[in-house]
Amino acid sequence: MSNASDDSREPLVEKHLAESKQEQPWMVYLSTFVAVCGSFAFGSCAGYSSPAQAAIRNDLSLTIAEFSLFGSLLTFGAMFGAITSGPVADSIGRKGAMRVSSAFCVAGWLAIFFANGVVALDLGRLATGYGMGAFSCVVPIFIAEIAPKAFRGALTTLNQILICTGVSVSFIIGTMVTWRVLALIGLVPCAVSFLGLFCIPESPRWLAKMRRDTEFEAALRKLRGKKTDVSEEAAEIQDYIETLERLPKAKALDLFQRRYIRSVLIAFGLMVFQQFGGINGICFYTSSIFEQAGFPTRLGMIIYAVLQVVITALNAPIVDRAGRKPLLLVSATGLVIGCLITAVSFYLKAHDLAHEAVPVLAVVGIMMYIASFSAGMGAMPWVVMSEIFPINIKGVAGGMATLVNWFGAWAVSYTFNFLMSWSSYGTFIIYAVINALAIVFVIAVVPETKGKTLEEIQAIVNP
Repeated sequence: MSNASDDSREPLVEKHLAESKQEQPWMVYLSTFVAVCGSFAFGSCAGYSSPAQAAIRNDLSLTIAEFSLFGSLLTFGAMFGAITSGPVADSIGRKGAMRVSSAFCVAGWLAIFFANGVVALDLGRLATGYGMGAFSCVVPIFIAEIAPKAFRGALTTLNQILICTGVSVSFIIGTMVTWRVLALIGLVPCAVSFLGLFCIPESPRWLAKMRRDTEFEAALRKLRGKKTDVSEEAAEIQDYIETLERLPKAKALDLFQRRYIRSVLIAFGLMVFQQFGGINGICFYTSSIFEQAGFPTRLGMIIYAVLQVVITALNAPIVDRAGRKPLLLVSATGLVIGCLITAVSFYLKAHDLAHEAVPVLAVVGIMMYIASFSAGMGAMPWVVMSEIFPINIKGVAGGMATLVNWFGAWAVSYTFNFLMSWSSYGTFIIYAVINALAIVFVIAVVPETKGKTLEEIQAIVNP
């Protein structure tokens, strides 16, 4: 009897041991690292102008208007990068698009380093902006397409973590080195990304779409491990690609066809709420907010930078456990509360009430805001965007969604000072209302994508 029992358990034991010895997808980790070097480069570009402002103006004798143009060109370059990166990623591959992005960033940083006048400085800023905008579109798509579904969300979230880290590192290092040396340091993540792309495979889904079947199977096996059986996943991807091949090639106007409209609504809606909830106005002018509220500016900025990175990093492991939708809801709720606390602070100041409470409420409100943003609304729209579109329109749709995001970033950062001049507490009430509408939008429109393959997600979103 015992022998029979042992025999019956033996296959189960062997199966358990086989599962426990399953290969770790080290190539997925390496590929993700190379990709998020582009995210770090993104953050370095975004964080460059703040610590370099005074030195560049003094060394090159720039007026405030000239330096403002220098700063704003980053956003315009990013918009152009977002528009073109989708078609580029669809035509020459995700790796090819990231190489182009790296090359633009390298050229831009070199132009800034060697600049002796405003023209070279502006051209360099425009080039780094293009690379930044392209990275913001291609990196999350590439990671989503190579990652196993079990931890796709966590890996995609690394995109936002490295952006935040790049901004913080650029800000801190910028206080210790000259603006030209800071530009050279900006070359490092670009060079790592460019060279690293030669060591990793292309997106299997893009290879399958391009009918490069031998390379597709080799790339998938390389990503999953030589001993892993990839036949089921390969067949699923191939079946989905064959279905998509029957559809005509996507153009920008095709995004508004009925079959894609829900995907477009979800991705574009999340990008609108992410930006018009006030993040770039608050991020760009945090020091001004603290100064107006009477809180030490340097201390506030350091706390802000550290908190942003820590919360975003702590959030990564729970993305695939908690799910995208709960994190979005918790995050948006925190944003509403943070905005209302800050609004109360400025209301008290405007009406000359409770002077001691004003700086405390302001810093609590802003820290609540940035912690809440980092916990969900910062990363989740990019995670969902990378998952929600069918592969035949992913490049075009991803580029357009990123364009919407960058337009929102420009609009909010441009209007923030005008709104604050009109009413400081009214500004934060407006942002609170927009974030409250984001809660309604997430509940009503956004599906949960946790633990589902990209093909399963499409079956839910576009039945």
